[in-house]
Amino acid sequence: MNRLPFKIFTLCLAALFFAGCGGAKKRVSIIAPPVSEPAPSAPRMGYAIQAGAFSRLENAVRFTDSLKGLGLDAYYFLHESGLYKVRFGNYTSRDLSLVKAQELKANGLIEEFYIVTPEDYPWGRDTAGVDPGSTRRGIIQSAKSYIGIPYRFGGASPEQGFDCSGLAMAVYRLNGINLPRTSREQYKAGRAVNERDLKEADLVFFDTMSKGQVSHVGVYIGDGMFIHAPRSGQNIRIDSISAGYFKKRFIGARSFL
Repeated sequence: MNRLPFKIFTLCLAALFFAGCGGAKKRVSIIAPPVSEPAPSAPRMGYAIQAGAFSRLENAVRFTDSLKGLGLDAYYFLHESGLYKVRFGNYTSRDLSLVKAQELKANGLIEEFYIVTPEDYPWGRDTAGVDPGSTRRGIIQSAKSYIGIPYRFGGASPEQGFDCSGLAMAVYRLNGINLPRTSREQYKAGRAVNERDLKEADLVFFDTMSKGQVSHVGVYIGDGMFIHAPRSGQNIRIDSISAGYFKKRFIGARSFL
């Protein structure tokens, strides 16, 4: 019996079989697991200008508003002396900050001033032995110092609503991290964090305008709680992420550390 036709038939059948398997494999869509990206290097503050010393909050607010009217990202804070002081600017050198401060002083807009240098922050000194969590603790301490006082930074508009991101910006900049100004910029700049992985000083974001976009931000302080300014004129306070109102509007969290 001539076995050649049988061998040819067998080879063809095998070829069709493997071709079919290869085709099946090509139709399978393989999705790679998400890669965990390292946290971006948090932009650090350069040189800032500090001016004013007010015992009355309304005077600090008025002074801050006058500086914001000049296009400066000014913010007030409660100093350890018990007085409200104001900081603004982020300059790349001491000379540039001095030029701006002296210009403002010559125009009668500020009086005495102090140049805040990178060395004034923990990371700007010799960091040998510094606790890695010290910046987080510093941010929380700064945020808690605002509790109970009204905070006005940002504005109200039908398009965006009240943007309380000035509070987040202030407490980060007080600790040497140059956070973007608006909540939407902050949301885009940070590294995404799952709610279950939140750490103190991470930022939590909400859609309070029901428009599918960020319109509110707070500073996470642990145990499901965060500090925020509810709206212009209201006192800064602590709320729970799991509270009905915020749970429904929670969009996500970001870390800068």
